Amino acid sequence: MPDESPLLRSLRAAVAAAPEDVPLRLHFAELLLAEGRYDEAVGQAAAALQHAPGDPAARDLMARAMRMPAPTPPPADPEPPKTGAPHGPVQDPAQDPARPDPAEEPPAFDWDAAEQEVADLVGPRFADPAHDQDRGDALAHPLTSDGSGDPGDAHAWDVDAPGAVRLADVGGMQEVKDRLEAAFLAPMRNPELRRLYGKSLRGGMLLYGPPGCGKTFLARAVAGELGAGFVSVSLSDILDMYIGTSEKNIHDIFEAARRQAPCVVFLDELDALGAKRSRMHHSGLRNVVNQLLTELDGIDADRNEGVFVLAATNVPWDVDLALRRPGRLDRTLLVLPPDAPAREAILRYHLRDRPIESVDLGKLVKATEDFSGADLAHVCETAAEHALLDSARTGTVRMIGTKDLLGAARQIKPSSESWFAAARNVALFANDGGMYDDLVAYLKKKRKL
Repeated sequence: MPDESPLLRSLRAAVAAAPEDVPLRLHFAELLLAEGRYDEAVGQAAAALQHAPGDPAARDLMARAMRMPAPTPPPADPEPPKTGAPHGPVQDPAQDPARPDPAEEPPAFDWDAAEQEVADLVGPRFADPAHDQDRGDALAHPLTSDGSGDPGDAHAWDVDAPGAVRLADVGGMQEVKDRLEAAFLAPMRNPELRRLYGKSLRGGMLLYGPPGCGKTFLARAVAGELGAGFVSVSLSDILDMYIGTSEKNIHDIFEAARRQAPCVVFLDELDALGAKRSRMHHSGLRNVVNQLLTELDGIDADRNEGVFVLAATNVPWDVDLALRRPGRLDRTLLVLPPDAPAREAILRYHLRDRPIESVDLGKLVKATEDFSGADLAHVCETAAEHALLDSARTGTVRMIGTKDLLGAARQIKPSSESWFAAARNVALFANDGGMYDDLVAYLKKKRKL
């Protein structure tokens, strides 16, 4: 490498340390061009175009560097100029044989034409920074369902319109309905009494119990009863690989609910979303719980007015205790396996479109005690499979009868048994402050404690 000035050496080191700094590289290339190092300038311009395709300054520098003539070496013993008359005839610079003919100079390279020529042959290998910025803006402010892109109106999270499901559609479970009526529905229906007693329209309730007992269905029924919007949130909706995005997702969900109040926010599988921070080994998950606590509190007393938070979990003892303090999810509701009226309603629902004959629902309801709603659906499915197999073997279509359903019920073990086995230990040894008194009362009633 020929001797170069300290400035060029410094710039060369700076470019090597920051290869993606396009302005710095172009400045270095300009200095190389000024010193007659055309090949090096072309190389630097090409590297700049790799990092910034379409950059006008890089294109211009590349074109200028490629049009420059090769440097001619100076004479070995240059004759010093003489004063007075010039030595030899004066030659027109235009006729200088060392100077290239302007007519023979190559035209400026047409980058746009070249791109159009190969556009159908090979896709772009480098991202356009402007395109990346536009794409980032689009991801940060997704379009609404009506196609508009105004972030002021856009909701990244879909808030379902008030549904048609009501508590009347929930069979039995009268005690659960009464608790929901006192917590949410009565204050909403009686605004004068609510103001008289100072009852706020904000609040949260934790639904817990065995899996498959209708906690999600109850949350939708509450939203329908209130005439409120509904947002269902699970762990997969929240977590993101980028730092800070998970917390932003939680904030955006609650902001969408506040804009469309009254609204029910349903936090499904709260034990995964709001697990005890003392057991977490990843700071990102702890930050998610912290953000959830912040949103439940609201910035001020009225910020969450009209936002009803319902959460569901099968293992409430794994939920962070801070989520259950007064003012957050301070009320708990045990959702037990459906009682007899509820089991009859569920069985009627799952048998309504199947070919049945002389089904004794009374016998079936007694045979399915402690069955969850999911278990009852499985009973109907199993009975239908048995009747279908018989019809296929005999070639004669037959109806589903009581025998098929009772036989299916005997084959299926209630899924709630394993849950109650674990809950029994919690009720005995971890009922601090009477947190699980309703569970203790039920277990004593069923003689499981």
